[in-house]
Amino acid sequence: MPPAFKKWYFSPKEVYNMLIIDSKDCENIDKALKKYKKKFEKSRTLLQLRERQAFTKPSVRRRTEVLKAIYKQKLTTGQVD
Repeated sequence: MPPAFKKWYFSPKEVYNMLIIDSKDCENIDKALKKYKKKFEKSRTLLQLRERQAFTKPSVRRRTEVLKAIYKQKLTTGQVD
């Protein structure tokens, strides 16, 4: 790639996805809003924004994942009160 192109090249991390709602002309706006809210919730965009508000060290992230896994395992075996 030429150096000028690298300046404007976006890495895969910087790709932003838009939510597109297919609505018919006669469809009610409330139904379209409901579809949008469902799609927004499924895309987990808000969760990603909350995670990016503060930096968490990789070691802390791993520790919380391990603790969650241990808790889930205890739940399935019935050891948690």
